[in-house]
Amino acid sequence: MSYSLNTTIINPISGEKPKNAIILCHGYGGDGKDISILANYWKTYLPQTIFICPDAPEKCSISPTGYQWFDLMDQTSEQILMKSIVAEIKLNKFIDEVKSKHDLPSEKIILSGFSQGCMITLQTGLKRKDRINSIIGYSGKIIDLKHLEKNLVSRPKVILMHGEKDAVVPVSHLLEAKDFFKKNDYNIETQIFKDCEHRIPLEGSSLGLKFIKKNLY
Repeated sequence: MSYSLNTTIINPISGEKPKNAIILCHGYGGDGKDISILANYWKTYLPQTIFICPDAPEKCSISPTGYQWFDLMDQTSEQILMKSIVAEIKLNKFIDEVKSKHDLPSEKIILSGFSQGCMITLQTGLKRKDRINSIIGYSGKIIDLKHLEKNLVSRPKVILMHGEKDAVVPVSHLLEAKDFFKKNDYNIETQIFKDCEHRIPLEGSSLGLKFIKKNLY
């Protein structure tokens, strides 16, 4: 079985059948190889995990070599929402393929994403009928608060992290998401990194690893 999205895969270093999977979604203009750098940091400590890093379904409108989950250029908020729902359908199909190919239940799958990848993992993971284990989000936001609140289905564990000096996706979006989750009775973890811009710092990858080991292993 092949995947519907072009994918970078890092197999378990144990050499055995994976006992769980982490799907990592890259940011706007990136690709699966970009986000696999994070997986390569984590894999030594998670020997029974397969890391699956898909390219987003669309070529990026501003980066000829990169990909996007949905277009962000010259779009209204309504257009962005509609295009994100199309991407969500494709990511859900991909998650189902991972479950089937590796014979894994949803509770053994974590979604992680950076920037636009964080946005699509939040929307997809919280609307999925079968609850995945967790969401690890870096430097992202909730795409549309009203839409998500009307369509909340699932309650995975969530950790959100953000750089204090992020000029691409301002840290105010983390605070907005934190309020959203509190309003809807979710227990989530958050972390803001001092003097950090739009990136995943070493502390962020370490906190993500700690979160995985607590919830998946």
